[in-house]
Amino acid sequence: MNLKSILTLAIAIASFSALAQTHNIKINGNIRMPKDTLVVTQLVASLNQFLIVKEQPNDQNKLILHSENVVTYLLLDEMKGIEKSKELKDDFFYKPYLTNCVILNDDEYYLQISYIGINNEIPILRASFEIIAHKRDDTFLFSSPFLKNTKDWKVETIQNTTFHYQTTINKSKIKEYIKLTSFFDKKLRIENKTTSFYCCENIIALQKLIGVQYKLDYNGRAESIWSATDKDNKIIVLGNDNAIFSHFDPHDLWHDRLSLVVSRNEVNKPVDEGCAYIYGGSWGLSWQEIFKAFKEQVANNRKTNWKAVKETRLNFKTNGFNNSTDYIVNALLVKKIEKEKGFEGVWELLNVGPFEAGNEKYYATLERLTGITKQNYNEKIWELIDNE
Repeated sequence: MNLKSILTLAIAIASFSALAQTHNIKINGNIRMPKDTLVVTQLVASLNQFLIVKEQPNDQNKLILHSENVVTYLLLDEMKGIEKSKELKDDFFYKPYLTNCVILNDDEYYLQISYIGINNEIPILRASFEIIAHKRDDTFLFSSPFLKNTKDWKVETIQNTTFHYQTTINKSKIKEYIKLTSFFDKKLRIENKTTSFYCCENIIALQKLIGVQYKLDYNGRAESIWSATDKDNKIIVLGNDNAIFSHFDPHDLWHDRLSLVVSRNEVNKPVDEGCAYIYGGSWGLSWQEIFKAFKEQVANNRKTNWKAVKETRLNFKTNGFNNSTDYIVNALLVKKIEKEKGFEGVWELLNVGPFEAGNEKYYATLERLTGITKQNYNEKIWELIDNE
């Protein structure tokens, strides 16, 4: 081994050692750990390793219980970067403490982990998580308590979608959802993808299911929706006054279905949003209602330069919520392209890549599909607006 290799290895070992020390779990002397000291050693070693590898992409984490991958991804997403304090500019300000350990059976342990930082002698709780440790030979794998928390829930399955709920479910709303899902899936050519909904009253119930006892980020917040995907399976946990699946957002449904075939980080966001506005409206309003507000608030000014708007965000409001003007322009373009080229043309524009300054790839693809160039863009957008 040459000197360069030795130095590289030494740096890697030192970095890992430093990383391990910052992630190592701190165990209070009052915690009732298993009596078998070998089991304790294995559990702590596996847990320390888990607290490091949780930062990896979820599908690369080898310490997750494989049979509970997707539900554990929900928990892992909440644990990533939990040590950091932006305010104090310290990447390892919050330290992990084991606050409870309960033996569920010979091979399973319930763990509570709290991340706490000390600033000016004042303790600050960043988050507290619940994790299930599963003994496997001389190591442990980990999972969210999600499936244990929902094992007695009722289930309704239609086509490739399953709804989990506690008391009752709105079957007419489910039919409406399935109809629109089928419409989107036909466009996106989605097959053999499964979706599981878990219906909760609010974010408090949602967090408890997943294993998030507390997280400072959600202090005072009442609603949220969390989701995760593992290959062909997507899980969506509704915590937005939706315990009986009484409502869903067609706009967000478009994004959910698209994410099953391509990451939303890889598509062009303005085009993606344009599709969502055309097919599902937004903020509870139809496309026609959104477009009317757009014309009254933005397109009423004939001096508006749409090419400039594309580079500098300009918003208008509906029901108190912001809407990006460029998203509406892209909705008009989506409508034109689909009429002339079919959805295959829309798919091509969707996949020009993420938004970038200058939008050269976007304009090149748009010209090929429609004849609209960067030079005549402003003029042609006004024509689309006037003819809508």
